Amino acid sequence: MPDNNCVKLRINPIGGSLGRVFNDSNHTHLAEARRIGIEPISTPAQAWKLRRPVCRIRTCDNYFVDNLTHSYPYLVPEAAELLNEIGARFIDSLTSRGGGSYRIKVTSLLRTGSTIKRLRRRNINAVSTSAHQYGTTFDISYVNFICNRSTSTNRTQQDLKNLLGEILYELRRENRCLVKYERKQGCFHITARTGRQIHSKTKDI
Repeated sequence: MPDNNCVKLRINPIGGSLGRVFNDSNHTHLAEARRIGIEPISTPAQAWKLRRPVCRIRTCDNYFVDNLTHSYPYLVPEAAELLNEIGARFIDSLTSRGGGSYRIKVTSLLRTGSTIKRLRRRNINAVSTSAHQYGTTFDISYVNFICNRSTSTNRTQQDLKNLLGEILYELRRENRCLVKYERKQGCFHITARTGRQIHSKTKDI
């Protein structure tokens, strides 16, 4: 993403630092994930045999999916819809505040027992009882954003980070998600939160 000739972005305050505001515990994430998510799986092939439907997550207009080394591109429908809405709100907010052609970057999605074991060797924040195992949880980078056009209005990484925080704050107040600000990993750890159950066949999104 460009880092020169950046235009200041108007950010609405959320009442504290990102680390203090977004501090939902792993226990809370895990409880919600177990309530609405899938049964943990051992291999990605098992995702297509689940009673609980899942969606395949692909890069689209609203977000970019990173090269996944320790997770697989699946989420339950509620989480897939939440991810899409985060991306859409991010883009809409940029447009309404003067422009900037950026997308959020998704860095982690569904994890299996084996991928968590590998990840724990290099990431001290990874836990064996991760909410990522339930298809309800994903990580969005606040360090890197995808610039779609070099000719667009340039924004700073800090402004884009704070804008993403503003959007997550709104969704959290709507009881749509739980959020943890991960300092060492440079991401927002997000679990979908909803009382609705969506029943459909496995699909792409």
